[in-house]
Order: sequence, then structure tokens, then C-alpha cells
Amino acid sequence: MAIPEGPEVRVETVALDGAGGRQIGPRNRTTALLKDRHDDIQAAVAEAATVLQESAAKLDDSHQWRIRTVEAKFGLTLTAEAGVILSKASAEASFEVTITIERQGS
Repeated sequence: MAIPEGPEVRVETVALDGAGGRQIGPRNRTTALLKDRHDDIQAAVAEAATVLQESAAKLDDSHQWRIRTVEAKFGLTLTAEAGVILSKASAEASFEVTITIERQGS
């Protein structure tokens, strides 16, 4: 999908240390153009949605209770180089995402 031209929108990123841990100090925070990180964000949301759908499909309706929806809420934090960290939704996350899976025919 082509992203329309317009104002430059930037998003905060965090650096990772050699072990893959987040470095959250002020000197370790940078920004990136949001349009340049489009593919990273899209891939992270799609992968999380797939995991949630596959998990929901394995849930068993038992004891006459029926599960109609499953919801997951998480944060996306963009790393400085490339990639995304899925984390607890918080003020540290660049984006907060909620995915709701609803059973068909409910």
C-alpha cells in the first residue's frame, strides 16, 4: 500500500544492547520516519494476530460455556535498527494495539 505524501511523521525508537535488551536512557532514544517503519509494524501486528487466532482455535467450549471472543492488548516498541518489540501496553510503547478475535456465527 502506498503511503500518501504529507507532513513528516516520526516515531520514537529504542536502542538494543548486545544481548537484545532495551536501552531506555535519553541518549539511547532516537526517532525514525513512521512511513519507513510501515512494514515492521504491519508484520508485527499480523504475526501477533496469527498467534492469537491459532490459540483461540484451540480453546475448547466446555461445561456448557461458550467462548465468543478473545482479546489481546499489547504494546509495540520500534527498535532503532529494525524490528519491533511486543511488550506490555504502557507509556513506553510507541503504539498500543488491541486485537479481538470473534468466533464466526456468534
